Amino acid sequence: MPEALSPHPEPYRHHWPKDFDTGWAYPPNSYHEWSDLIYMWVRHMAGRYGMAQVAKWEWEVWNEPDILYWHGSVEDYNKFYDYTVAAVRRALPNARVGGPATTGPASQRAAEFLRAFLKHCASGRNYATEKKGAPLDFISFHAKGTAKLVDGHVELNLGANLRDVEEGFALIETFPTFRQLPVVLSESDPESCAACDAMSHPQNEYRLTSQYASYEAELLYGTLALARRHHINLEGTISWAFVFPGQPIFAGLRAFTTNDIDLPVLNAFRMFGFMKGERVAAESTGGLAVGDVLESSAKTKPDVNVIATRDSHRVNALVWSYDDDSNQSASTEIRLRIEGLPQGVSRVLLEHWGVDRDHSNAYTAWQTMGSPQNPSAGEYERLKAAGQLQLREPPRWIVADGNIVEITFTQPAQGLSLVDLTW
Repeated sequence: MPEALSPHPEPYRHHWPKDFDTGWAYPPNSYHEWSDLIYMWVRHMAGRYGMAQVAKWEWEVWNEPDILYWHGSVEDYNKFYDYTVAAVRRALPNARVGGPATTGPASQRAAEFLRAFLKHCASGRNYATEKKGAPLDFISFHAKGTAKLVDGHVELNLGANLRDVEEGFALIETFPTFRQLPVVLSESDPESCAACDAMSHPQNEYRLTSQYASYEAELLYGTLALARRHHINLEGTISWAFVFPGQPIFAGLRAFTTNDIDLPVLNAFRMFGFMKGERVAAESTGGLAVGDVLESSAKTKPDVNVIATRDSHRVNALVWSYDDDSNQSASTEIRLRIEGLPQGVSRVLLEHWGVDRDHSNAYTAWQTMGSPQNPSAGEYERLKAAGQLQLREPPRWIVADGNIVEITFTQPAQGLSLVDLTW
């Protein structure tokens, strides 16, 4: 909230991480002036980027209003939402609007806030228009896991992350009016403190390693499964990450790069980007059931699982091994069998990409160098190269037996493999 519109402007400036919820976290002292501000801002955006472009944007109202970022009640937020959306739509009638971007619904407080907001949008009195209900084009909420240090090594809790996802999806499912609306997890992450580095919070070292990459694959798999279970129109998920200028190299903040060097997690997203066409059935004898992960995460044994896609001339299989315990080091022997290739395909080109300790991993390359805080020009270039997505073996042609191919390889712990077959 701008200082001039805050009912409690002093103190206004916050000081992270203390005194964070200051004057900016309040509803406006004038809804008329707030509406004018939003209207002029949206008009400015449309003038700068064009009406057609801005109409594609998703206008999410506020952030995590169920906690310290909002000094008001649920009803205060509903009123704020109504006036904000009315101003956005006055400037851009076809704008896509939504919210409430609440915290993890596994928390009772967050779940009650989300439920009250959806009820208001469905049948409540609109504060801005006096009509029934409020415009809602998408629903957003956040989901988080936890990270802690156990006996000197990192232990994540992916199950907690997925429980937030499940509780939110189950709650949305109870509103038939909104069941088909797009749902956006506008934050979905291993834990909640992006600005906490690994020096002061050593549990955050996972951000530099391939464990973060395998976590993202596991989270994607579980989120998609839960969306199917609860008939949710999942539009997408967002990782809450930033660029932190001027920080030491490999500081361990929530980022996908460090000093312009790509981290392993970014290569996981590169792998996701390779997967095009339609998703096809894929099963793993080493896979954990989503229900088991919800109950006890991946603590008893690694989850070795797979997602596959295909288009007219390509099949992609993403295989990963994830464990909550960063100390887990056992590799897994994989026999990948792909059935259903088109008739007449006698051989396919195999490209096998990897993210693990030894591939697509600038952090381990930096450690091998002795962890220099000021790498030389040559060292820096080697780190840049190590941060790119790398092949685990040279491309090669393999023979298809009928409409089947089989590939065997060793999957390192906390690693991913993308098997790309083309013909």
